[in-house]
Amino acid sequence: LPVIGIMNLDGTLNHEAGPYEGYDRLEARKAIVEQLDRDGLLVGVEPYWHSVGHCQRSADIVEPIVSEQWFVNIGPIAKRAAKAVEDGRITVIPERFSKVYTNWMDNIRDWCISRQLWWGHRIPVWYCEACDHATVAAEDPDACEACGSVALEQDPDVLDTWFSSGLWPHSTLGWPEDTADLRYFYPTTVMETGYDILFFWVARMIMLGMENLGEVPFKTVYLHGLVRDEFGVKMSKTRGNVVDPLKTIDEYGTDALRFALATGTTPGNDIRISPPRLQAARNFANKLWNASRYVLGNLQEADGLSGWYDAPPRNHREDRWILGRLDQVATEVHRLWGEFQLGEAQRILHDFIWGEYCDWYIELAKIRLHNGEQEPLKVLAHVLERILRLLHPFMPFITETLWQRLGTTMPKEGCQPESIMLAPYPIASAHSVDESSLREVGLVTELIRSIRNARAEFQIEPQIRMNVKVDAGNLQRTLSEESEAIQQLARVGELEFITGRDAGLPPSETVTLVVGAVTVSLSMAGIVNIAAERKRLEAEFTASQDQLGRLSGRLSNQEFLSKAPADVIDRERERLESLQARQARLQELIKELTR
Repeated sequence: LPVIGIMNLDGTLNHEAGPYEGYDRLEARKAIVEQLDRDGLLVGVEPYWHSVGHCQRSADIVEPIVSEQWFVNIGPIAKRAAKAVEDGRITVIPERFSKVYTNWMDNIRDWCISRQLWWGHRIPVWYCEACDHATVAAEDPDACEACGSVALEQDPDVLDTWFSSGLWPHSTLGWPEDTADLRYFYPTTVMETGYDILFFWVARMIMLGMENLGEVPFKTVYLHGLVRDEFGVKMSKTRGNVVDPLKTIDEYGTDALRFALATGTTPGNDIRISPPRLQAARNFANKLWNASRYVLGNLQEADGLSGWYDAPPRNHREDRWILGRLDQVATEVHRLWGEFQLGEAQRILHDFIWGEYCDWYIELAKIRLHNGEQEPLKVLAHVLERILRLLHPFMPFITETLWQRLGTTMPKEGCQPESIMLAPYPIASAHSVDESSLREVGLVTELIRSIRNARAEFQIEPQIRMNVKVDAGNLQRTLSEESEAIQQLARVGELEFITGRDAGLPPSETVTLVVGAVTVSLSMAGIVNIAAERKRLEAEFTASQDQLGRLSGRLSNQEFLSKAPADVIDRERERLESLQARQARLQELIKELTR
């Protein structure tokens, strides 16, 4: 292509440079200074610092050069594409990026579509060596359309990458031919990509799709954030902070990487990938695997077990509780999918699977299974099968593997398809949620958790069982029916139910907990030295008070707040909140021991 200016494409000067023709640009600069000095025209030389563009790959200096390029008058096309978002034919998630998109389209300039690269779609223009006419054609021409000469040379430039990529939604489906794939898949439903290429790619796909087919290429645009390193810095090869996905998969697993990338995310917001996040995802995968092994092992040993797939038993409050929670979770996850809140849907599944199914229901079911009951096993299998289907989009490999293994024990009424991918996504069952079981089991788990926390606070060894008295009022029947679970899971020795009238004044070596409307008295006689324990807690309180003062001072220091990185400030604020909560808890414990 013709070059306008004094520099050639190889960095040398052309005939427009006069006596400096053929000089390299850097050599020419030195020569010009020397010539000015010889002619007595040089006033002086002094260092001058300014920004010089460099190629991020080769580190070569980038020189501005003026040359002929190909442009598209994109304004009229952009107006139609902008209107498609404004009138709701295309929805952008999160909605705030609709304004960014519209602003770009309203202020668009002619699009330079030619690039001087070694790869890409060639510009479909042929120049005639005889008459200089430019022939534009979809197919390679045999001769010049102006003079008939066969001496043609194609333009060496290629199309802008985003021009080629913008054709993707329809060019991959056979366009310009009227193919079955094009009729079926165009337009598609959801386009998912990063917010940083909303204009570069998404806008170009919309513009070119509407121009070539007269219809939008997709109905919804979902924009995710950028994946940054653990310090919040954008990853790049030149910076050297890229997390290699293949090495990460080898260390943590594919599903763990997928899960870590979606944990705690919201549309359009960046996330940080760090070893602790990956470790947490791997631990969750291990938790699911071990829970499934326990259920599968019991299923394989069970004889004649049936009815768990579609009609699990609901006779026990614990079964009604977990089945009710499963229905609630399925309903909530469906709602979040519809709102594209994928990170929140994943969080709810994580908390339900780990916190309720694994940590509570499996442990509660073990007690009943040990007593010879079969019903908990049916519920365990039923909930696990639904969990695997709910979790499958987030962790496809482990869920497929476990689901296939579960299928070997599945009764005929399951009608299991070949893959979990072909199984329907779970919805809430026809049974209504039993609110009373949710309240009752919630009370039982909170009571057990409170006793466990007290044991941890007073550093009581696991093998030591405390005697406990419970004033439950009208909840006594519920808690007495769950007494075995309370004793086993809270490491309780003697469990006695009393009324306020019977309790009298608590003994001097008793710690009292209040759980909702229930009062729990823990006997510390012979277990904890009350005086020594109070002294230890008071020392911890004093130490935490000193640390709290230092943290508060740092976070009120404007110099620290203005200079420290945002992640450091956030981390210090989290420490402050944690210390404040710990101090409040220490005060409660000291007060109780003083009493």
